[in-house]
Amino acid sequence: MKMDLAQLHRQVCFGQSEGRIIWQPRIGCWYTDKHFAGEPFPAPFTGMNLYEIYRELGCSARLYEFNSCFKRIEDPAPKVEHLQLNETDTQITIATPVGKQTIVVRKTSSSPHPITLKREVATEDELKVATWREEHSTWQWDQQQYERLLASVGDLGAPTMFMPRMNVQSLYVEKMGVAASVYAIYDWQDSVEAFFRAVDECHIRLIDVINASPIEIINLGENVHAGTLSPDLFLKYHLPACQMRCERLHQAGKFVSSHWDGDTRPLLPYAKETGLDAIEAITPQPQGDVTLEEVKEALGDDIFLLDGIPAVYFDKTFSEETLIECTNRIIELFAPKLVLGISDEISSTGDLERVRLVDRMVNEYNARFQ
Repeated sequence: MKMDLAQLHRQVCFGQSEGRIIWQPRIGCWYTDKHFAGEPFPAPFTGMNLYEIYRELGCSARLYEFNSCFKRIEDPAPKVEHLQLNETDTQITIATPVGKQTIVVRKTSSSPHPITLKREVATEDELKVATWREEHSTWQWDQQQYERLLASVGDLGAPTMFMPRMNVQSLYVEKMGVAASVYAIYDWQDSVEAFFRAVDECHIRLIDVINASPIEIINLGENVHAGTLSPDLFLKYHLPACQMRCERLHQAGKFVSSHWDGDTRPLLPYAKETGLDAIEAITPQPQGDVTLEEVKEALGDDIFLLDGIPAVYFDKTFSEETLIECTNRIIELFAPKLVLGISDEISSTGDLERVRLVDRMVNEYNARFQ
């Protein structure tokens, strides 16, 4: 089976699958949470690593691991210092020629990832430092890392990467948090828009590297959520930036998706204006705020759906019959422009045998085209 799933993944995305679809569930949350908690995996997955579990399940993986082939190179001038404040908290200071940023993070017992107590940007001066850092960052391609990944996991899917978040979503998720960002957008408009321009320019430099690379499937890793990104902000800032990225990536024949999760109903009417080939992780009811039929109306016959099955259907709260009915409906509505997956990931309490169940359904569907 080596490279079969990678070939099928490419064929589906580029319209060469002759009707077949691919099942590509993300199970990283299930794996990471259990591994961190020291909880043994159930048989037959006991002792397996993540990729061995994918191979045991027989399904494809969305290989965002290839992000590590793109190296962000910051200006060497900034000096970074770490100060241990106590057993759990660390202060990180980034000193640049135009000022400083401070970040405070805390280790917890519930996750391998620290929580952020003080974000990178809390003042307008810190935002100007963030702008300077974007202006002075470049990107490089790591061919050796690409070859290592291709050899180790390249049989599970086509190499895939996601770009850093742009403008508003970068402020929300990476720099300031939602509430502080909203105030900044209106109170520091000139400084915020200078930051947005610097992010665009930095990402154009990244796109030049992407377009010269063999990675064909690109995601804009935005985590768009209509509960925080209003239609006004979407149309003013997000949409033009998305269109620009899609236009540049399409010049090199790349397949471009964007990650929209949470609530999406207020933004779906603009999906066809984005220039995207696909939208990833739109979550239907009962977990999200839209029906499958509403998603189909928004995407039409031109835009792919990536994922589609609510993650809650992989927990025993819902019957297998509910999962089967939902899967059949998604295939009916969206195939062949469908990379079937879980919106967004199976939880740590999910049942991987339900992942295997959907795999059997997809194999039976694809068999009719062979």
